[in-house]
Amino acid sequence: MRTITVEEHFASPAFLAGPGKAFMERFKSMGAHGAKIYEGLCDIGAKRIAEMDAAGIDMQVLSLNSPGVEQAEADEATSVARETNDFLAEAVKNNPTRFAGFASLPIQAPDKAAEELDRRVKQGFKGALINGHTRGRYLDDKFFSPILERAQALNVPIYVHPTRPPEPVVEALYSGFSPAVNAQFAIAGWGWHIETAVHVIRLMLGGVFDRYPKLQIVIGHLGEGLPFMLPRLERAMPKELTKLERPLSAYLRENVHYTFGGFNFPATFLNLLLEVGVERIMFSVDYPYGSMAEARAFLEHLPVSPADRERIAHGNAERLFRV
Repeated sequence: MRTITVEEHFASPAFLAGPGKAFMERFKSMGAHGAKIYEGLCDIGAKRIAEMDAAGIDMQVLSLNSPGVEQAEADEATSVARETNDFLAEAVKNNPTRFAGFASLPIQAPDKAAEELDRRVKQGFKGALINGHTRGRYLDDKFFSPILERAQALNVPIYVHPTRPPEPVVEALYSGFSPAVNAQFAIAGWGWHIETAVHVIRLMLGGVFDRYPKLQIVIGHLGEGLPFMLPRLERAMPKELTKLERPLSAYLRENVHYTFGGFNFPATFLNLLLEVGVERIMFSVDYPYGSMAEARAFLEHLPVSPADRERIAHGNAERLFRV
């Protein structure tokens, strides 16, 4: 069974020296565990491929690690995105059957970002990954329309990845405890996931999928809590209220795809499966934060038919990304 994982991260030299420097520095204080993550992010060559072979992973779709370039100034974001995409393109060129890539985009400059997306897709990239908001500005803002319009025209998806909530939100909701608890509460413990769910809801309520009905979005972590809330969202915000062309559930089932991303939780998976269907679910690891071996074992034990396991393992990704 072929396996393709689609939320797998790396760090480029330009990122390490620029917008990712502070984020990456924290791994140095985490001992052996942090060193392993740092090493995994920096390697997109032989060591990573050896680990893929050991776990039974055939291909990774690679993306720049959070926080990406989204919080940088426009000029820095433009230069770092370009250098990072060049770095990734070389890695894919060296191992075209093992790696594919999502472009990093300087979305602070939407016209430049749209041109960068166009150039990279023509080079073979499979879409773009955007790390959440840009200094409190979300993709439903029409400021970003050139990017979304170009993604639809190119028929490539945008992966909406978590990022730390805006600082006023962090201070209001995720503070008041120990520094260690505050930090995790705002990111992996809760904030990342709710932030991304809110971002997707904003895309729907902002009419993005009515303006760009063929646009496809990908989110990780078994849906960032959205499948659990899907019936409630539809009941509380019907078309009569939203004035949208379709119910919210339709956008979540027709414009959004979902990956595992380190959420190897059977009950959560079943909720996603029942709400959106197997055609919308794709395998992923969230490497190097997640274990390839554990994710592969989770895939093997999903309570689905062999045909559906194949769809999740590779078929849905092949159709969406043309890999």
